[in-house]
Amino acid sequence: MGDGREVSQIDRLPVDVLAHIFVFISSFPDLAQASRVCKKWRQGIRQSMGRRESLSFSGFKMDDDSTSRLLFDAYSLKHLDISRSCWGCQISDNGLCKISLAQCVSKLQSISLWGMTGITDEGVVHLISKAKSLQHLNIGGTFITDESLFAIAESCPNLKTVVLWSCRHVTENGLLLLVHKCSKLESINLWGTRVPVNSILGLLTISPALQIKPVGGRPSVDRASLWPIM
Repeated sequence: MGDGREVSQIDRLPVDVLAHIFVFISSFPDLAQASRVCKKWRQGIRQSMGRRESLSFSGFKMDDDSTSRLLFDAYSLKHLDISRSCWGCQISDNGLCKISLAQCVSKLQSISLWGMTGITDEGVVHLISKAKSLQHLNIGGTFITDESLFAIAESCPNLKTVVLWSCRHVTENGLLLLVHKCSKLESINLWGTRVPVNSILGLLTISPALQIKPVGGRPSVDRASLWPIM
């Protein structure tokens, strides 16, 4: 360089090559730090987000702003996991509303909101109403009500599997509409709900091939946030 400084080898790489490298970094705190190195690296990280088809924020301390900001660049995304863990995401209804504005939401095939106790129907309805391509949804361990089930039924015609593990505020009314509207639904997990067994079995009159599970067993919490949810 004219000022006598030596250019490092990585600084010689074009932005698209940097983007390819950054795709392999799964730690979002590391990506955040890397984005502060220089403008070129920041551009590379933004491009790398656009190449990702899956994102999992589970286990990372993410908030509304940081999560929605990353998703606005992830326009090719198909699978999104923002489930809560011991340290995990602290996403609120406001965060889900912001995420719903991202371009990728209409293309998402799977979403996991497992254990997100800070969200309510308000945020879920905003997000789900835009997720027209959704096939797999894990919303277990949340406090949603039939209002969310109504939104899922109206907005997700391609839904194949849904986990409602321990969603104690959903009722037979919400489930009936869900099964009736989502004709492609193959599997529904209702463990821990308060819906009577007779009502659960009554869903089979609408969809005889529907797999309702489990009516008796306990699912593995360690695997609950994985997707697709089968």
